[in-house]
Amino acid sequence: MKKLILNIALVLALVVSVASCRETKEGAEDAPDAVENAAEEAGDATESALEKAGKAIDTAVEETKEAGEAAKEAVEEVTNDNN
Repeated sequence: MKKLILNIALVLALVVSVASCRETKEGAEDAPDAVENAAEEAGDATESALEKAGKAIDTAVEETKEAGEAAKEAVEEVTNDNN
């Protein structure tokens, strides 16, 4: 009787382990797609961030040019007032 119970327990353990491996294999097949999707999303986010940074740099350059022109005009006004 003990051998029968032990054999049944062994068979059940084997069935559970096979079923468990099958689920892991199915999950492993989906992993490359998940990694690819994550990489694409990261690439899109990086591209978006770079575009925003580029626009911010362009804006800063324009504002710097405008500030330089305003300073030049102020110097010319002061110089003209002194003459």
